Amino acid sequence: MHKRLGLNIDHVATLREARKENFPDPIAAALIAENAGVDGIVCHLREDRRHINDRDVEILKQVVKTHLNLEMANTSEMVGIACKILPNMATIVPEKRQEVTTEGGLDVVGNFESLKENVSKLKDSGIVVSLFIDADEKQIRASKEVGATVIELHTGTFGNSKTKIEQQKEIEKLVKGSNLGHEIGLQVSLGHGIDYNNVYEILKVPHIEEYNIGFSIIAKSVFVGLENAVKEMSDLINGKNNG
Repeated sequence: MHKRLGLNIDHVATLREARKENFPDPIAAALIAENAGVDGIVCHLREDRRHINDRDVEILKQVVKTHLNLEMANTSEMVGIACKILPNMATIVPEKRQEVTTEGGLDVVGNFESLKENVSKLKDSGIVVSLFIDADEKQIRASKEVGATVIELHTGTFGNSKTKIEQQKEIEKLVKGSNLGHEIGLQVSLGHGIDYNNVYEILKVPHIEEYNIGFSIIAKSVFVGLENAVKEMSDLINGKNNG
């Protein structure tokens, strides 16, 4: 079975915003990536609009031909934007204004009622809902209870592992979480901190339908071009480049 690669294009917009220019254009990056065979485009519309902005999302909705996954906070503002733009998927993520990048998974248990309400609104608009969570049994079961269709397991701790022992412990947690999600009828994706070196280990996690990867692909594209960077990662997750 083909494993899907979702490219997060936030950091193309980060580079644009570093100089407050109108380039490089994340829309152009999305089109190049689709031509290179990526299976979906991911973008995070943050509260402070530090990289992706509202106009980017509106245009992406018009031009993306594969699958548009909008990452967003669990707020009424973001739910309203998603229900207006209608991406294929909305992934609700935790968001702190000061963080450099998303730190850890969403607390579904602690935000159960608001998530249940917002998940319902998104689903009523025909949007598939994913929750970005840690591989924790309570969070996984709560995700099912609030009505999510997909869980994206946070792989950042795995990505930051300094030793093989630490890495293996994280893999075991992810395997257990993925098995549980699959068992109770959730689709399972992985995302955060996956790169060209550690992707071989993350492939040991079963039942994964999609890998959402951004920074490592955009960083590599500086040296080899976006098309080549996308193709290499897609080949890696589908076992076509294991030599």
